[in-house]
Amino acid sequence: MRVLTFLHSFEPGGVERVALRLVRRWRELGTDAPLFLGRAEGALRDEFAAGLTFHVPHQPRWGTAWCETAWMIFKLPGHVRRTRPDVVFCAGSTYTVVAVALKLALGKRCPPVLAKISNDLGRSDLPRGPRAAWSAWLRLQTRFIDRWVVMEPAILPSLEKHLGDVDCVVVPDPAIDAAQLRSRGGTSFGMSGKIRYIAVGRLVPQKDHATMLRAFAAGAGQDDTLTLFGDGPLRQPLERLSITLGISNRVTFAGHVPDAAGRMLCHDVLLISSRYEGVPAMLVEALAAGLRVVSTDCGPGVRALLHGGLGTIVPAGDATLLGAALRAEPSRPFDRTAARERARGFTLEGAAEQYLAAMRGMMSREKVRKSSQVKAARFEEVTR
Repeated sequence: MRVLTFLHSFEPGGVERVALRLVRRWRELGTDAPLFLGRAEGALRDEFAAGLTFHVPHQPRWGTAWCETAWMIFKLPGHVRRTRPDVVFCAGSTYTVVAVALKLALGKRCPPVLAKISNDLGRSDLPRGPRAAWSAWLRLQTRFIDRWVVMEPAILPSLEKHLGDVDCVVVPDPAIDAAQLRSRGGTSFGMSGKIRYIAVGRLVPQKDHATMLRAFAAGAGQDDTLTLFGDGPLRQPLERLSITLGISNRVTFAGHVPDAAGRMLCHDVLLISSRYEGVPAMLVEALAAGLRVVSTDCGPGVRALLHGGLGTIVPAGDATLLGAALRAEPSRPFDRTAARERARGFTLEGAAEQYLAAMRGMMSREKVRKSSQVKAARFEEVTR
């Protein structure tokens, strides 16, 4: 079985990180798993590219970072025609537009597409008009995607509501490997007299770090610290906001780092202020490390992971309530063993094979469908 994964680049992102881990694991399992990249740039290259073969089309002089989606739509169909994969893996919700375009370009010659839902389908953060357009776009995708993957059973009701009766499988997000469950963090919580907060993710509007900074200014102790791992277009505005709020001496913008999960072990509480999420890899990583979590209500996947007192959840976009949750965190009971057990189901070792099983099922169904079409065509010829 040949499984083609396509990504825009090595630029940091949870979707890209998980996809690269899957490609490497599939190859270890003996699967033919080619990787197509729109361009070979990005900070994840140093972390994942060693020994990982991939194909990149010839780059124009003006670069493609500014038009990466259009570039992928333009180049991917030709690559699929030449390499003839059995399955195309769409690694996340931001890539479904490329998958739909691929189906339109290749028609019946396009292999089946397996797409992972990586963000909350409801998008309650959107105003009414854009939300209606988003809903229409989701329905359109169902005409082209052959099978969907959700990362948590709690997401299934949302899937049915927004996509209808579609072919879907549940595969836990392979955010960690088995070795990470043996590492322990957050063990000094409260002992030093300060709390070490951490946030992991791109500095983009979806993550709403401005609300996080305001909450930290209002609710954290004077000796508490906040470290943000990740980079993005909002870094400078957020740095200026930290100065305005008077917390710049306690907030560190660390930028992208190759092993954010490992650095969690030196912190106490993960902060999530996102407007919407699917099953965030950094949340699974934090639970595996034994960290406490304070999060906004950014999707059913987050609610399911933190169910049972494994974290505090407040409404998205409300800095006052998020700040109050920070003030209350030192007195909240926390079962570190239960947190690590919740993360156990999200290992790469288990999920990689589940993905392959889902793909083999797609191939079997596709063969049956094509066989039925051939038989119907022959019957029509005979009865003419």
